[in-house]
Amino acid sequence: MALDGAMLSLIKNEISQKCVGAKVEKIYQPSREEIILSLKERGINERLLLSCRANSPRIHLTRFSVENPAAPPMFCMLLRKKLSGARLSAVRQQGLERVVMLDFDTYNELGDRSLITIVAEIMGKHSNIILTENGKVIDSIKRVDDEMSSLRMVLPGLFYQEVPPQDKLNFLSADSAEAVKAIAAHPELPLSNAVMSAVMGISPIVAREIADSVTDGMDTIVSAMTAAQNSALEAWFDRLKLILGGGGTPCLVYDKSGKPRDFSFFEIKQYGEAMTVRTADTYFEMLDIYYSERDLIERMRSKGADLNKTVTNALSRARRKYANWQKELSQSEKRGTLKLYGDLITANMYAIEKGSSKAALTNYYSSECEEVEVRLDPLLTPAQNAQKYYKDYRKLQSAERHLNEMLREGEREIEYLEAVADSLYRARTERELGEIRAEITEQGYIRSKSKGKQKAPAALPPIKFMSSDGFTILVGRNNKQNDRLTLKESEKDDLWLHVLKLAGSHTIIKHGGREIPESTIEQAAVLAAYHSKARQSGNVAVDFTKVRYVSKPSGAKPGMVIYTHQTTIYVKPDEELVAKLAAD
Repeated sequence: MALDGAMLSLIKNEISQKCVGAKVEKIYQPSREEIILSLKERGINERLLLSCRANSPRIHLTRFSVENPAAPPMFCMLLRKKLSGARLSAVRQQGLERVVMLDFDTYNELGDRSLITIVAEIMGKHSNIILTENGKVIDSIKRVDDEMSSLRMVLPGLFYQEVPPQDKLNFLSADSAEAVKAIAAHPELPLSNAVMSAVMGISPIVAREIADSVTDGMDTIVSAMTAAQNSALEAWFDRLKLILGGGGTPCLVYDKSGKPRDFSFFEIKQYGEAMTVRTADTYFEMLDIYYSERDLIERMRSKGADLNKTVTNALSRARRKYANWQKELSQSEKRGTLKLYGDLITANMYAIEKGSSKAALTNYYSSECEEVEVRLDPLLTPAQNAQKYYKDYRKLQSAERHLNEMLREGEREIEYLEAVADSLYRARTERELGEIRAEITEQGYIRSKSKGKQKAPAALPPIKFMSSDGFTILVGRNNKQNDRLTLKESEKDDLWLHVLKLAGSHTIIKHGGREIPESTIEQAAVLAAYHSKARQSGNVAVDFTKVRYVSKPSGAKPGMVIYTHQTTIYVKPDEELVAKLAAD
C-alpha cells in the first residue's frame, strides 16, 4: 500500500493541527533514509517521522522510539545545524501530489530571518527528503544529478523545482461529472484501472472500492458501464469530497492471521469476510501499526547486512564441505573389496603368473566359490600386489575414521551457524546485532579489527514473559545469551525448553518454589517455537526438561547443549499470545 494524495492531505492536516507553532528540539536519523524531528512547545510534544525508503515512503507523527546510531550521519548533522530551535510555521501539499512541504522559521548566522523547508517527496523508489533555504537546495538524502535525471536535478546550490504535475484530474477542485468524463477517456480499461489513470490522489485500494461498489464486484470495463453505473460513479466522487472534508476515518485491513495488509481513510468493504476492518483513533496511529514490524525488519536487515552476508557465506561453505566429506566417505566404503582382493591374491599366489595385469581368482570366502577378476600391477610380484591392496585398504580405513569425525564436526558447525542466522533474523536492536557480531568474531568468522583488550558492553537481559499462571518465562536472544541463561542464571529445577532439532532460543520457566502447571509449559513451548526457525510452521515439536538435565559438551560452540529426560509436546506459534505474555 502506498500513501495516495488524498490520504496525504489528511495526514498533512493532522500534522498542522498538532505541530504548527512547535519548535524543533531534537533531530535524529535512525537509518540512511529516515528522519525523526522532535517538536516541542507548550502543550505540544510530538515526534515527526519522514521516510524516503522505497518500500515504505511516508510522513506522519509517530509514538515509536527508534534506536539511533552512535554517530549521527552527515545529513542529520546538517539538519541539526539549520533547524535546531526553528519553529514549524506551515505544512503544505502540492495539490494532490504526494509531496509535503514543512516550512520552518529560523535565523541564519547573520541573524537575518530565513525560511527553511523540508520537502518530503513520497513517490516510491523516487522518494526523497530535501532541505531547502529560501527556495535553494541545501542538500538531500538522495542527490539527483544529470545522469539520473536531465529534467529535474536535486543538488546543493540549485533552486528547488517542484515535482512535474501528473496529467490527471484533481477531483477535489473539479466537478464530479468532470471526473466521470475523464475516466470515460479510458474505455478499454477496467473501472478500477481507469480511475487510477484519470484521477489524481487515489490509491489502488480506493479505486478497487469504488469499482466494487459501482459494478457489484465485476470491475466492468469503462465502455460497458451503464448510465446508472456512471451516476453511481459520480456520486462516489461527491462522497469522497465529503469524507475528506470531514477528516475521514483511519481504517486498517487485517488478514485472517491478524496482520495488517492495507489501510484507507474510510471503511473498506470489498474483501467481505476474507478480511477484517478496524478503525484507529488517528492516522499516525494507523500508520504506526501498519509499518512498525516491516520497518523494524527492514532496519535490522540494513544494519545487519554485513553480518548476514558473513553468516550466509560461512553456512554455504560448511554445507559444501559436509557434502564433499559425505562423498569421500561413500567412496571409502569400497575398502572391504580391497581387503578381499589382497586376501584372494595371497590365497591364490601359486596360480598367479608374474607380470600378469589381471587374474581370475577363486573366492574361497564366498559360499558359491565363484571366480573374481582382480586387476594387478604387472611390474609387481603377486606378494607385492597383495600388499598394495592391503595398504590401500588401511588408508581408506583410516580415512573413514577421520571423515566420520569431520562429518560430526561439520554437523555441529552447520547447527551453530543456523542458530546464528536465526538469531540475526530475530534481532530487533543494534545492541543485539553487536552481541552477535562479537560472538562470531570470537568464533573466528570475522577478523577482529580492535587492538588490545576492549571493555565489552553490558550484556542484554533475556526477553521476559509472564505466563497466565504468574510464572516468569525467559527467552534467550542469541547463542551466548542462551548459554548464560541456561547454564549460569537458571536453577536446577527450572524448566528448560527448545524446539526439536531446529535452531532456536533457549527458553526457561522459573519455578519460583512452585510446581509448574501444564498451561504454563504449553505457553512457554509456544514462545520457544515462535523464537525459533519454526515460527512460520503450523505444528512444532518442542522438548522440555529440567535444567539439571541440560549440559554443555567440552569445546562446544555457544548455545550448543545436550539434554536428557525430555518430554516432547506439539504447539503452534502464536504471535498474539507472544504479545499478550510479554512483560515490561
